[in-house]
Amino acid sequence: MFEKIRVIFTIPELRRKLLLTILLLGIYRIGWHIPIPGVDTAKMMGIFESQTGGFRDLLDQMAIFSASRLNQATIFGLGIMPYISASIIFQLLGSVYPPLEKLQKEGEAGRKKINEYTRYATIGICLVQSWVYVAWVARAGLVVDAYSNPESGPGLFAWTFMAVMIMTCGTAFLMWLGEQIDEFGVGNGISLLITAGILARMLPAGYQEIKPMLDNGFQLTGTSGQLGVDKLLVLAVLFVSVVAGIIFITRGQRRIRTESAKHMRGRRVYGGGQQFLPLLVNQGGVMPIIFASSLLLFPLAIFQALSTWSGAKIWQDLANVFHRGDGFWYNFMYIGLIYFFCYFWTAITFNPKDIADQLKDHGSFIRGYRPGRRTAEYL
Repeated sequence: MFEKIRVIFTIPELRRKLLLTILLLGIYRIGWHIPIPGVDTAKMMGIFESQTGGFRDLLDQMAIFSASRLNQATIFGLGIMPYISASIIFQLLGSVYPPLEKLQKEGEAGRKKINEYTRYATIGICLVQSWVYVAWVARAGLVVDAYSNPESGPGLFAWTFMAVMIMTCGTAFLMWLGEQIDEFGVGNGISLLITAGILARMLPAGYQEIKPMLDNGFQLTGTSGQLGVDKLLVLAVLFVSVVAGIIFITRGQRRIRTESAKHMRGRRVYGGGQQFLPLLVNQGGVMPIIFASSLLLFPLAIFQALSTWSGAKIWQDLANVFHRGDGFWYNFMYIGLIYFFCYFWTAITFNPKDIADQLKDHGSFIRGYRPGRRTAEYL
């Protein structure tokens, strides 16, 4: 393993890609801490820390899956949730709207066009979401007088416009960062941004868990509600096992043996060998989980907002249904959406007919299955 890590830094191109990826993630982390001008961050943190239940759960969920930070009103406050939402919308429309379906079949040119439409939709979603959030900040009295008072500053309307533009540009910049990592860096840019946000929250949370154990001098058995060395070791083993299992399933392949027909070129015989067609066991990857979690945030946000504004108990009851936790209906919908998006995403990214046609065009076939329709049915 250490030899492979050493090789990474000896290959110039791979080293440049890795360093560029780290640099771009570092830029994201810096912007993650820059607040919007005019917001009383200390007062805002006090409000959010005093919140319990639904509203705080909503923000925590959004932070996990969107690399956002709404509890401090930073320039990257919306994260990449608008981009994920726009991607989900266009992926769904591609199955029911013929012009988009036609674009999906046009290869690289069609994909670029759909990505362009996705960016436009992302900006529109950003404008709406940032306006709702900024309006709440202004209504809660979290704007300092230097910006909210027309006599001493630009006035509340001008500040609202400025804050909406800043948050929209922040998400657009994150979208650009993700695309730069895709093109010039290592890995999937959007996934890395989400991972960086999750890891940034894991380290402080992990320290808070083990701090009582450090204060008590590493007791073998923890007291009630506190970790001991025994529980910490069990958690470490479980964490490593889960990560190893995820990697094993994600990288797992089923190799379909293919054969190529022999053909003559001049006096030489080409083809006739055997190759493998690798099919991923988990074709959908992590996207079904992201899509399902993001989709369940919409009704939670709507019902939570209605509960806050109207005070009616029915909206809070409906919001409680969509809280992450041990609730039956949430877990039922979550599992159902993951299954749905697994099939849906696989149907989009893996087209057996196209693969069968490509095998046929290259003179390859799967033994026991005729090229074309039979091969597609087998795949």
